[in-house]
Amino acid sequence: MKATQKPPTTAPVTPADLLRMAALYLRRHGWHQGTYYAPTDTPTPPACAVGAIGMACAGHPVNHFADLNPDDQTTYLDAIAVLVDYLDDHYPIHLFDDDGYCIDEHTSPYSWNDDPLCTAEHITTALEGAAKEWDRLHTTGGENR
Repeated sequence: MKATQKPPTTAPVTPADLLRMAALYLRRHGWHQGTYYAPTDTPTPPACAVGAIGMACAGHPVNHFADLNPDDQTTYLDAIAVLVDYLDDHYPIHLFDDDGYCIDEHTSPYSWNDDPLCTAEHITTALEGAAKEWDRLHTTGGENR
């Protein structure tokens, strides 16, 4: 950094930050199953878990990570990966074929979100739990490792 450049005044957004913001978004605007966002004319529609991460990242509905600013894509995908790891440990749902073989080794946040037994409280609790787990693994005393 050159002496004439101003240092950044904000810390980078972490996957944990996005997960917490997604949980807050769902509490404020509602949870949805079946698609990323409930069909509505409002700019802040009820969302599924991944849709809420997209809203937290971009500030508008995101239907695919390619819709994001390239600088935000990595954090968005990292936040989803952190959620998948957390779900594997705490809410495992694995799909099996007719012969009993596991089709996917990781819990899909989409299948989990759309499970009929899942509730909005499950979603927000898991998002916050995944954020807490990321913080535990990646920060010391509030600082990124």
